[in-house]
Amino acid sequence: MVAGHISGGGCAWRDMKNFGLKLILGRWFMVFASLLIMSVSGATYIFGLYSNVVKTSLGYDQTTLNLLSFSKDLGSNVGIISGLIYEVTPPWVILLIGSLMNFFGYFMIWLAVTGRTSKPQVWKMCVYFCLGANSQAFANTGALVTCVKNFPESRGSVLGLLKSYVGLSGAILTQLYHAFFGDDSSALILFIAWLPAAVSVVFLRTIRIIKIHRRQTNELRVFYNIFFISLGLAGFLMILIISQNSFSFHRIEYIGSASIVTVLLFFPLAVVVREDFKIWKTNKQALTDSSQVNLVTENPPAPPQIVTEKHVGCFENVFKPPDRGEDHTILQALFSIDMLVIFTATTCGVGGTLTAIDNLGQIGNSLGYPSRSITTFVSLVSIWNYLGRAVAGFASEYLLTKYKMPRPLLFTIVILFSCVGHVLIAFAVPNSLYFASVITGFCFGAQWPLMYAIISEIFGLKYYSTLFNFGSVASPVGSYILNVKVAGHLYDVEALKQMEASGRTRKPGEDLRCSGGHCYRKAFLVITATTLFGFLVSCILVFRTRKFYKSDIYKRFRDDPQAAAQTETGSTSTSNQPQSMAATIASPNYLKVSSDCLVVESMDGSTGRQDSPLLKF
Repeated sequence: MVAGHISGGGCAWRDMKNFGLKLILGRWFMVFASLLIMSVSGATYIFGLYSNVVKTSLGYDQTTLNLLSFSKDLGSNVGIISGLIYEVTPPWVILLIGSLMNFFGYFMIWLAVTGRTSKPQVWKMCVYFCLGANSQAFANTGALVTCVKNFPESRGSVLGLLKSYVGLSGAILTQLYHAFFGDDSSALILFIAWLPAAVSVVFLRTIRIIKIHRRQTNELRVFYNIFFISLGLAGFLMILIISQNSFSFHRIEYIGSASIVTVLLFFPLAVVVREDFKIWKTNKQALTDSSQVNLVTENPPAPPQIVTEKHVGCFENVFKPPDRGEDHTILQALFSIDMLVIFTATTCGVGGTLTAIDNLGQIGNSLGYPSRSITTFVSLVSIWNYLGRAVAGFASEYLLTKYKMPRPLLFTIVILFSCVGHVLIAFAVPNSLYFASVITGFCFGAQWPLMYAIISEIFGLKYYSTLFNFGSVASPVGSYILNVKVAGHLYDVEALKQMEASGRTRKPGEDLRCSGGHCYRKAFLVITATTLFGFLVSCILVFRTRKFYKSDIYKRFRDDPQAAAQTETGSTSTSNQPQSMAATIASPNYLKVSSDCLVVESMDGSTGRQDSPLLKF
């Protein structure tokens, strides 16, 4: 037995250095970094701001521009490759690849638009747009999936918060663009080439899987604080959008508004610093509660036991999946009935709402709304898309924790509610498009965090990056079926009927235009029926998972720390309860002794120091 007396000393400067290091390497700072990455990853959402300069500078017709838009949508929603790479590499590799793809894709577009290179072939432009947009999938995989693994018991709040910032990213980039470049659309392309790439590169070391042993008791409260800040940001952006549509803004006004947006964007950092400082102070206080440390040297702690698992071929147990909540393999999840139900319901639900959003401008024109009202519709969709993502994530987490309300049930209710917006569009009730845009935007946003959380809960987190991106594929599938094959085709049919009734014949290359409530009536009646089918399919998932959600689905993360996210690097301590020095040493920790202080570093990376100019053993 060795006893050491620790007296006062001078380790204050090392304490502050330690706090700064733990801050930037901690879980909460990683959340802040992820928020910044998400908030600049919405280049695909502002395609309308630079599509015209692409069309005019390269001499494209509308059909070619629509082809570029499809390439953009395809790239942003197909992230299977990023998910598979994530399975075998650390998150920083995903972020680095995404940043390179983002810069290369949009930089090549900027070179072509500004005439710095010869006019590229259309297929090359499609590749550039697809690469640039696909970087969004890499950013989502690298940051969002990592956050879910680091906060497995708050995954609904994490998904809702991060996806809500993705919904706001288009408005944030727009404000920054106007402040820097005014109305220069070609400069916007260069801006979205370097800014998202630079933000991802800055936080390469920050985004990583961090080992946790216990859930922090006030974890949800911290997420709520950041959520309230995001509400303020969204409210300010909505006021800006309405003001800019009503009044003429000059460069100085744009600079002022962008400065406020930037401050609100960085405000969550104050929450992160405060939370990490409280944890650091608690750990430091725990080490000063005792003046003596007893170290048992005769029987050192046994090394951790290494359990080897029997290797099983990837095709051997495809149709013998484990219980819900346990880690499924990729093939076990993809070939399961639950995944088929989730994918079908999402295709119907997201496909219908996305079709309404993509055609909102043309719907407004056919119903005779003024251009200012159409701009308002787009703004409403953007803000309510954010609210849908945030509210669905936090509300589902609260209802699941407190009342055991299954998340698939909320997902089913959202799909059913979206039918109200489709019916309003189909029957063209006067001034109903305002309500339809609100309902559609909210339901479109709400479905994403619910679907992603359900996939993580049913199939586990081991291969979540791939399964997360597989769920995203439902969006382009639903959009192609309901937007291109249903809405686009039926709109053209109605426009041709209207043209023939007026005695005109269509000229080659002439755009088809339809006026009146009948233009989209058949299309949205079909979309309503399809969404109702998705609602019925989703009810199957509710029935199949009712017992699973009545159980304690997060119990395994509390009973088995290894089931939570892990890493070799240190993290902030996740315990808020003070402990004595003897208890600290008795836990699986180890000591580092310097010339003037004693450092107790736990296996989870949290560090405490005790000042001492002299150690007596």
